[in-house]
Amino acid sequence: MSSVISFASRQQSSDTPRNLGLAVLPIKPGSMISRWASYPAIPSRMVTKMVDLRSDTVTKPTEAMRAAMANAEVDDDVLGYDPSALRLETEMAKITGKEAGLFVPSGTMGNLISVLVHCNIRGSEVILGNNSHIHIYENGGISTIGGVHPRTVKNNEDGTMDIDLIEAAIRDPRGEIVYPTTRLICLENSQANCGGRCLSVEYTDKVGELAKKHGLKLHIDGARIFNASVALGVPVSRLVQDADSVSVCLSKGIGAPVGSVIVGSKSFIAKARILRKTLGGGMRQVGILCAAALVAFQENVSKLEDDHKKAKMLAEGLNQIKGLRLNVAAVETNIVSTLIAKVLKCEKVSSALQLGLENIFRRSRGHKNHSRNAVQELGTAWYTCNARESNQVHEDVYIHSHLILSSSLIFFTTFSIRVVLHHQISASDVQYTLSCFKQALAGVREDTGI
Repeated sequence: MSSVISFASRQQSSDTPRNLGLAVLPIKPGSMISRWASYPAIPSRMVTKMVDLRSDTVTKPTEAMRAAMANAEVDDDVLGYDPSALRLETEMAKITGKEAGLFVPSGTMGNLISVLVHCNIRGSEVILGNNSHIHIYENGGISTIGGVHPRTVKNNEDGTMDIDLIEAAIRDPRGEIVYPTTRLICLENSQANCGGRCLSVEYTDKVGELAKKHGLKLHIDGARIFNASVALGVPVSRLVQDADSVSVCLSKGIGAPVGSVIVGSKSFIAKARILRKTLGGGMRQVGILCAAALVAFQENVSKLEDDHKKAKMLAEGLNQIKGLRLNVAAVETNIVSTLIAKVLKCEKVSSALQLGLENIFRRSRGHKNHSRNAVQELGTAWYTCNARESNQVHEDVYIHSHLILSSSLIFFTTFSIRVVLHHQISASDVQYTLSCFKQALAGVREDTGI
């Protein structure tokens, strides 16, 4: 179970002090939702402000996108005749320097289709990063659906995998009956779980050369490839030059509401189209969605640099707050990740701030590595601070996290969170977020004696 956080201020009137609300809403059904309905409503006189930093996938369609969707020229895309889809696919193929493109409902499906096209024999093997999105967040689809074996190589902090380790992982079972056959290498650019780090042209070229040397295919999960392109000052086509296929997400940095486009050779896309139909991803008048994506390219690619600047501003501000640690230099795109507090002690904090702190540091279930991915997303819910609910949260935190609680002291092990900037987050939102962190951590000091 992962948890989500949002920042909210509650102000009863202009002359009352502003209190911090930091909310956690567990995603797993049945855990907290049942209690949510019984929470007291926020008084109507309160003014609330939410800064949604869960992901760049939470953006709302702009008025121009909505107008384009309403007026989209459409046809049946399963039959291959939707003009808006064809226009988007052609444009994406041109931008990436590939022969053809195919709209798919999601990045997960795009990656799955790409892997299955390249690994078309069950029992094939793909080499990918141990921290990659395909390996961690796509429900093991390449294995459960495609019978493809993942062979992971450790991701370095900068998102790369050591070239020599990739080569050492390649297996050719000729003459050996116990190994699967390696057929594919997957990269991710930018690398989300490593904090949005960018893979350089030089590095990608080396991996491409290695793949060709061993007769392997190269797939790039380019969910945020435009962020990497802007950050590196390199055209997308150059970044993916050696890739046999690329999956580009439309609903992340680009800010469209739905979908991804996979690109590659004409023969690759022909096979991908069949798999899309098999997986239930063929849709009819999909031009309604593609029209929004075309507007997103016109409106938002030019805003990515500003998103990166806001992320850097946020990182620099967070790094100045006592108890938080992060590598500001590692913030290259729109993701701020791995805020670390070695050990924190908080004495005699107010119940509201105490609850806020517990929510910040609340651990997600199922993760043993407390220095990574402690809180995967930031979200939009309230905890009302009263004794009954506070005690229940204490119990939840104790059961589902690694916190030691007492009446006057709260100890926290190493934690990390992630925030993601996008074009609908303003510079003032960044400053507000910093003020929320400062309020929440006002009573906290580092304790190195434990």
